[in-house]
Amino acid sequence: MSVFYPLDPTYTDPKRMKKEREKAKKLKLSQWWKIKIQKGECKYCQKTFSPSELTMDHLVPLARGGRSTRGNIVAACQECNRKKKLNTPVDQILNPGI
Repeated sequence: MSVFYPLDPTYTDPKRMKKEREKAKKLKLSQWWKIKIQKGECKYCQKTFSPSELTMDHLVPLARGGRSTRGNIVAACQECNRKKKLNTPVDQILNPGI
């Protein structure tokens, strides 16, 4: 099922997106992120992966107003990250089929 989200231009502004992606890159190099991926667990499917197989996912996507902060970033396997797209955890609870 495909879901359409009207995106606020304030959130998708190229300057804002670039700034948030730069913050995410810095977090990816931090000890905090290294510890997080060492656990090897995907936030969504709870399966275990090697640290190199995990990706950084924003719970609230940048395009929907999310920020690159520790509270908004989780480790996810590539499949779950790809399936999630622009959904938030609330979207997934309210519409489990998406």
